[in-house]
Amino acid sequence: MSSEYIQMAEHEEEDLKMALRMSMQQHNPPEPKRSKSRDDSCGSGEAPEESSEMKNRRMQRELMAAAAEKRMTAAKSAAATVAIPKSAESLKEVKNSGSGTEGKGKSVNLETGKENSGNSGAELSAPEAHQLFSMIFGKEVSKNVLAQWSNQGIRFSPDSETSMGLVQHEGGPCGVLAAIQAFVFKYLLFCQEESGNVAPNMSTNFGVIVSNSESMGADIFSSISEDHKSRALVRSMNEILFLCGNNETAVIASMDVLDGHTEGSIYGLKDEVIVKVLEGVSVESGFDLQKVLRVSTFTSKASALYKLKAMLPIFRSRMGALLFLISALLSRGLDNVQADRDDPSLSLVTAPFGHASQEIVNLLLSGSAVANVFDGRMDLGGGMFVKGITTTVEVGFLTLLEYLNYCKVGQHLKCPRWPIWVVGSESHYTVLFALDTKVQEENQLESRAAQIRRAFDAQDQSGGGGFISVEGFHQVLKETSVNLPSEKLEHLCSTGFIVWSEFWQVLLDLDKSLGGLKDSTGLLGKKVFDLYHFNGIAKSIANASQATSGRENPIQRPRLTKLRVSVPPRWTPEEFMADVSVPSGSGKNESDGKETSVEESKPEPAQHAPLVDCIRTRWPRATCNWEGDAPSIV
Repeated sequence: MSSEYIQMAEHEEEDLKMALRMSMQQHNPPEPKRSKSRDDSCGSGEAPEESSEMKNRRMQRELMAAAAEKRMTAAKSAAATVAIPKSAESLKEVKNSGSGTEGKGKSVNLETGKENSGNSGAELSAPEAHQLFSMIFGKEVSKNVLAQWSNQGIRFSPDSETSMGLVQHEGGPCGVLAAIQAFVFKYLLFCQEESGNVAPNMSTNFGVIVSNSESMGADIFSSISEDHKSRALVRSMNEILFLCGNNETAVIASMDVLDGHTEGSIYGLKDEVIVKVLEGVSVESGFDLQKVLRVSTFTSKASALYKLKAMLPIFRSRMGALLFLISALLSRGLDNVQADRDDPSLSLVTAPFGHASQEIVNLLLSGSAVANVFDGRMDLGGGMFVKGITTTVEVGFLTLLEYLNYCKVGQHLKCPRWPIWVVGSESHYTVLFALDTKVQEENQLESRAAQIRRAFDAQDQSGGGGFISVEGFHQVLKETSVNLPSEKLEHLCSTGFIVWSEFWQVLLDLDKSLGGLKDSTGLLGKKVFDLYHFNGIAKSIANASQATSGRENPIQRPRLTKLRVSVPPRWTPEEFMADVSVPSGSGKNESDGKETSVEESKPEPAQHAPLVDCIRTRWPRATCNWEGDAPSIV
């Protein structure tokens, strides 16, 4: 907007102030008798008695003054809303056109609850801004990559069946969106909203909703209000930022071009206004970042939550994903981020396609920007080591790259506190989740097998070689209450040491009553459960088309797929592990002895997609089935 318009608005405001002062001084001048009476009373030192007419006029003046002040405030706010600049530089000119803090408005100090004058948030120093930009994008970055990261907001899908999910329109920032999405699922599915506490024994919050429904997405997602989803999003972002800040501090990044518009209002600006404010604003260098970025640091989670709620329209804007990544990096601290990484010289956004690196995903999931997904750290010798995940996480991570033998995901990420995982492919991140926390629990035979293996490993003095002494073996049998027949015991101990693989085969053939793992039916070790996969990137859905002018057109929307997962037990014959049907010649069901037709005993044919390979890294030999289009992880 032109400077002439700004000056005109300022002149109109001054005229309004002058009119108010004149109204206060000249409205209904006193009558001569009243003046004389006032002079007399002043001379005698007695206060004049105020008539009812005077009281009415005084109250009228006060009401008019209050109304005039409201008009001034409204006019000033309207001028600020209409006079939206096209760039950060032009808005700075508007801000600096007045003197002192005039024109900048007031902001609420969220730590103290008191009002402060001037802009909110601090400006990054030039070295900090350049370090931050270089850390994210590197020294050379294409305009396409910058456009991807500057045009992705954090928004829920408008589609009813996927309305609980964040929609992605640009490639690249999916790592940020998927990590936030995983925490959103945590708060929507497993957390009690009133107190913010997590329900530890909650298995199916939405069990009633989805019990007999094939259209799972429509039922669950449509049952949650927009306010509920927004609160879950704010709580998710707050938890991630404090996780990055060692649960002590959180840094929230905003933009200088928006200061003065959002502070003091819990609802912030409307989305369409922010769109206009951000027109022409670009971040293509550290200098641009310093020019537009403002950061606020919080030590109170309640205060940070308030700030994030006020900023929701900003995070929904085209700069939302980038602003949240910057907030996470600054919460961790730029020096700490570089110390976390194995190779700090590489950019966090990978070239040439602008994908979020594993460091970004690990930072948002675990609070550390490490590059690896295994547990702890790996010693490479010569004083060199590489770092992985060192703590249990709330939501986990699975990747197709493990199936392809490029990496090994550790137990911290595979077995998170909640049954929610970010799923990585070669080029995209999606989210896998369950409604039942029991999908991660071991069944009776799994727990028994794990107990025996732990006891065996405790006696293993070979450095992980998988064998123990006869003396240690007897201790294992005593601790685990395994009663081996004498001939089996003599055979295992004949060589002077016991190998785990041989002991394991004996356990598989030893009846449960003697402490073994033999299960003739195989049913006790088998698991069957449901998983749900959400892909936030808008794709064409062939089975969700709508009729238009007599023909069907595919809808562009995120994808939600329900999978029925069957996990065979580890200790059964290989044929059962592969879920092969009963041979046609048997005609019997071993569990009850009743005759069963081949058709009845034949399991539903398993379906395959790359997502199934990811699931098998968590549940070996799992088979999956679904209806409609295959789930996509790209």
